[in-house]
Amino acid sequence: MAEETSATPKRERSHEPPASGDAPQGEAAAELAEEDGPGSAAPIADASPDEAKGARDEAERDGGTHSPPGEESPPGEESPPAQEDADALRAALAAKEEELESARDQALRAQAEADNTRRRAAREVENARKFAVERLAADILPAIDSFERAVEAAAQASETTAAEGIELSLKLLLGALERSGLTVVDPLGEPFDPRFHEAMSMVENPDAEPGSVTQVVQKGWVLNERVVRAAMVMVAKASAPEGGAPATPKG
Repeated sequence: MAEETSATPKRERSHEPPASGDAPQGEAAAELAEEDGPGSAAPIADASPDEAKGARDEAERDGGTHSPPGEESPPGEESPPAQEDADALRAALAAKEEELESARDQALRAQAEADNTRRRAAREVENARKFAVERLAADILPAIDSFERAVEAAAQASETTAAEGIELSLKLLLGALERSGLTVVDPLGEPFDPRFHEAMSMVENPDAEPGSVTQVVQKGWVLNERVVRAAMVMVAKASAPEGGAPATPKG
């Protein structure tokens, strides 16, 4: 039995130029692209078949690395060199910001140091002004003590004229020292103050309050609230109870 084969008629490409009134050139180019397969580049719609074929051949020679005519890179995508430039700019900006912060910190520290130096200098100038006569006052105080003892001795010897002259000289000297900020400390009858007083001893005195000054051995002096010399005093203490402490019974 003879095999019957059905042959599918194959459409042959017509190389004849299209006659007037036939399909447009764009449709002919599309048919050529469809016959050549999916790997070929699509020609421009308005190009002739020969131009489309030439563009496809050129794309195949270049290895397919170039985009067909009319195509552009998607927006928003950066090429590798542009991305590297952007990263370098960001790194440089971060470095400059760090330098700025360091410079600001150094400026604040320098300003604080300058303020401290200015306050310290002002305090030293004030102390120099207030206590400039401290050494002089310490040297003069023994002379004042001698004047006071001379006044007492003259009064006891009934030498009124000499006592008055010495007392007047003493007042003039004390006035000069007071104008310089020097103040006498004479705490007779006042509570003992260890800041300005120096206790020589403690004595029983029923007429005085315990802890009070009963006698001033030597007056003290203060220069603008700074002790030049503490007052040497005797301090009262509480009297012992009558009869003394009770005897301890023997066992």
